[in-house]
Amino acid sequence: MAELKDDGKDGRKAGRVDLTAMVDLAFLLITFFMLTTSLNKPQAMDIAMPDKNKMDATDRIEIADTRSITVLLGSDNKILWYYGQLANPIYEPEELDYSKDQLREMLAKMKQEVPQRAKGEDLIVVIRPSEKSIHRNLVDILDEMKIVDIKRYMIAQISQDEIELLKEHGLFND
Repeated sequence: MAELKDDGKDGRKAGRVDLTAMVDLAFLLITFFMLTTSLNKPQAMDIAMPDKNKMDATDRIEIADTRSITVLLGSDNKILWYYGQLANPIYEPEELDYSKDQLREMLAKMKQEVPQRAKGEDLIVVIRPSEKSIHRNLVDILDEMKIVDIKRYMIAQISQDEIELLKEHGLFND
């Protein structure tokens, strides 16, 4: 509130504004904005990716067929997966969706089965997104990998043969 003081010399009153309430309001606003910015942290997933500039043939890693499954991300929120090589798969390609009944169940089953076939070696999942899949599909499958606790996976480019396989199953649509 404003107060008036008597100056005393010529009898006029000098005005003074009490800023106590304004300081309290400023501290409340500062506290509010600091709290809201600390609550709104961006969510990011750490993924180790190879250097794009270094393409060396000696860096290629050969993986046993009995150790790897390949997951192809197609259109319409569908997945096509196979176990082994595409030319000679151990399990034929199968179509799934992203539900826990299908994708999570398959990943958990293969996590148990692969070490038995691969002489104790862990499962490696090769994730190959197509141009018809959406970003959310990749995030969903990475979430499922974390839930099922599969530690070894890689994101790779899809081959032309795999694109043809997606087309055969109707999973390469606009």
